[in-house]
Amino acid sequence: MNVSKYYDDAIIPSELRRTFDVYDRIKDLGVQLGTFDDNVVSLANAGIAGVVFQESGLVYLSGTSGGTLPMSDDPETIKHGFQGAQEAADVLITRLHWALSCGGEGDLNDVLYTVKALGMVVTPGGGVTSAGPPVTNGFSFRWQSIFGGPRSSYAENGVDSGGFAGIHARSAIGGFDGKFSIEPEIIVAIPPQLAQDIIRNRGWLFPLPPVMLNKVKASR
Repeated sequence: MNVSKYYDDAIIPSELRRTFDVYDRIKDLGVQLGTFDDNVVSLANAGIAGVVFQESGLVYLSGTSGGTLPMSDDPETIKHGFQGAQEAADVLITRLHWALSCGGEGDLNDVLYTVKALGMVVTPGGGVTSAGPPVTNGFSFRWQSIFGGPRSSYAENGVDSGGFAGIHARSAIGGFDGKFSIEPEIIVAIPPQLAQDIIRNRGWLFPLPPVMLNKVKASR
């Protein structure tokens, strides 16, 4: 694969490098990335950031909710939560795409690997159900399908020929009240040089501070 100078220059062993364009899988799975105008907006009046870049290459994504029902051990309820978690993954994959690409520095093909996910599952009553891990699997397995992993939609006999960049360390916990099923969050790794180029060009935050949003728009 030769789609990114950052990825090509990374220290990933040749045996573990992706063999596909991430955007081919995104298209195949029907993930809609939306438009620049809808996704690249101002940070003015925001309470939190959606993404924070660290110059080491770690990228922290805030959580987003998925599903509309509290979870229990009922199989149909868990199925609803699993699907909601998958939809939440699509939201964060979309957010990460625009966070990486809005200034023209990189894109999702520059993700080296996913690092750590946390799935906070709504299980009223103190979290006495076992729904946390199977619901959060919807989130984790979607990242594997996009970036490669043993539980990817493209895996055969537990191995994805495209690699392992989507599998991650994870915690999945319940015991929360809420009008949704799950709120997952994730940390990914990109090449340090890309992170530093992004920070130099437009700062470490996404959405963008107003002055940086104006700069990015002016450069398009």
